Amino acid sequence: MEKIASFQVDHIRLLPGLYVSRQDKFGDTILTTFDMRFKQPNKEPVIDMPALHTIEHLGATFLRSHKEWANKTVYFGPMGCRTGFYVILEGKRSSVEVLPLIVELMDWIQAFEGDIPGAAPGECGNYSEQNLNMAKWEAARYGALLKKAGKENLNYPA
Repeated sequence: MEKIASFQVDHIRLLPGLYVSRQDKFGDTILTTFDMRFKQPNKEPVIDMPALHTIEHLGATFLRSHKEWANKTVYFGPMGCRTGFYVILEGKRSSVEVLPLIVELMDWIQAFEGDIPGAAPGECGNYSEQNLNMAKWEAARYGALLKKAGKENLNYPA
């Protein structure tokens, strides 16, 4: 059985950051999957489910509505381990290239007020499990890290 690439990343040394997880070619199209790692694996408490769910709703809304990136956004969603999110963008991209977009997303989540998009019974299978205040806290923490990110936060450990 073939080993899954993401399981080969050294999760002992992995720091929070923004990483190129993989690049896949489909015909002439390249898709880049980014690892938006909010938490240091196995060392920090994971993101709680209501905050994770809220960030998922807000992140998908922001990216799919973004003036420049909407048509390049394929997917945004949480990691099963609850230490971060994956975003898949069209094109061969680098962490440095998309860093401003992800910082903008975190700033947008921090400033968000009002009803969480898609958080209604007809729009979501678990609409009531949301926590905007904790989502803002997580976004503020991750956004602050990205604003001072070094190479150790933008490249997987060797």
